[in-house]
Amino acid sequence: MDESKNFIEDIIDGDLQSGKVKCVYTRFPPEPNGYLHIGHAKSLCINFGIKSKYGGKCNLRFDDTNPSKEDVEYVESIKSDIKWLGFSWDKLLFASDYFDVMFDCAVKLIKKGLAYVSDETAEEIRERRGTLYQAGVESPFRNRTVEENLKLFYEMRDGVYPDGAKVLRAKIDMASPNLNLRDPVIYRVLHATHHNTGDKWCIYPMYDFAHPIEDAYEGITHSICTLEFEDHRPLYDWVVRECEFPEPLPQQIEFARLNITNTIMSKRYLKKLVDDGKVMGWDDPRMPTLSGIRRRGYPAEALRDFCERIGVSKANSEVQASYLESCVRENLNRTADRVMAVFDPLKVVLSNYEGSEELSVENNGNAEVLTYRKVPFSKEIFIDRSDFALVPPPKYYRLKPDGYVRLKSAYIIHCDEVVTDEEGNVTELHCSIVPNSKSGEDASGIKVKGVIQWVDAATCVDVTVRKLQSLLTDVVDGVTDFNERFNENSMQIVSAKVEQSLLSANVEDRFQFMRVGYYVLDKDSRDGKLVFNEIVSLKDSFNQSK
Repeated sequence: MDESKNFIEDIIDGDLQSGKVKCVYTRFPPEPNGYLHIGHAKSLCINFGIKSKYGGKCNLRFDDTNPSKEDVEYVESIKSDIKWLGFSWDKLLFASDYFDVMFDCAVKLIKKGLAYVSDETAEEIRERRGTLYQAGVESPFRNRTVEENLKLFYEMRDGVYPDGAKVLRAKIDMASPNLNLRDPVIYRVLHATHHNTGDKWCIYPMYDFAHPIEDAYEGITHSICTLEFEDHRPLYDWVVRECEFPEPLPQQIEFARLNITNTIMSKRYLKKLVDDGKVMGWDDPRMPTLSGIRRRGYPAEALRDFCERIGVSKANSEVQASYLESCVRENLNRTADRVMAVFDPLKVVLSNYEGSEELSVENNGNAEVLTYRKVPFSKEIFIDRSDFALVPPPKYYRLKPDGYVRLKSAYIIHCDEVVTDEEGNVTELHCSIVPNSKSGEDASGIKVKGVIQWVDAATCVDVTVRKLQSLLTDVVDGVTDFNERFNENSMQIVSAKVEQSLLSANVEDRFQFMRVGYYVLDKDSRDGKLVFNEIVSLKDSFNQSK
């Protein structure tokens, strides 16, 4: 059976069949100026997925050409996120590893008459660039001699000039219909300490110059990037060609980036949320960063599955957030143990039960291997207040006065008496266990339709639960500005009572709180003070017909 392939794999197949390349080599090149977000997951899955599919190689390379915005913290977080997602790189590299190579390439271009030093300000360069319908105006410094350009460029490197005083521009075509080819800046003066090279350099290459050199120097065969770089491809090709790298030259291929409804995909705005204290940090479980998604409890496997399902295309589109949640829910349905939790406790006293016991309760009926846990049971338990109705509606199958219900994995109970306070609020239920009704051994002959969760009053554990929503409210009346759409109610803190077994849980362990939703144990848990983050609800709202 033929395997379905995307357009990138079709290109790679053609290159392999023609003999243009013998081993497929890709790279993932993040800039370490923030944490990776879910949009980067698609690129990770494509690049490392190609490595796996073709038995090739994939480098992790940090494009650290802008020291004023980069930090070692971001480098370490990116490495951690990639490992969590399940990928491993062949080489760990930095753009700054090639600063000497890039400098030599720039000198080569100057000597070939293809680069010149300009004294123009950024504003002047922008004004002379022209428009899509009007050619640009040549720089007054465009015809400096090779000797003068070399002298000035070396002086730039040696720290003679302050920031912004001079730049090195490629000499291409100021009348090109592609604005990226209108003598782009390829080096600028920047007196800033670099996280990797310290104070060795005070000039730094621009991304559009550095990136193709890195790819060519490493022997990357397919430079896969998002669609916004499509117009930059002619400049990419110009750089690797004019810098005279050997064949085969790397081929840039663009794909549509991942966009998800109601999800922030701007690293700049995510950083603003962190800097302004709107969130608990880059790994806040509401954040769409990979570290935030991990803390929220999304399994890495579910994220990879999501990226595989949405596929690779050339057309920009927006994926429903509910589709991602559906992939997470589907995974957790197989992998997360079930436990019992009560969010609005109502005490139930079992009048005809004495002593205590440990019940054997199934962890997850959908798991590949069925396992059980021991759950304490005694005379007093808590049920959720929503599972009792003093005046029940028609076809109500949970507990009601003089009614029956089954306690999950325990007994059928009958409501004998309702205790209320002076205002008529229900404060306690007195119930009795139906004889011979224990789960797995039921010989009572009583049939009930309702099954509810419960926790043992003597041994249950009080926990803190974070109920989570999107950081953005829905778009209303055309308002799309993130600042105006920030959801002040995106995190709500509530309390719950859970089974004693959760005291032995580890951080990042995931559970289904039965009939409630999926939750993960957070790293803020300390000394029996457990904190859980909501992952997703039980209800799947994704409409696959859309």
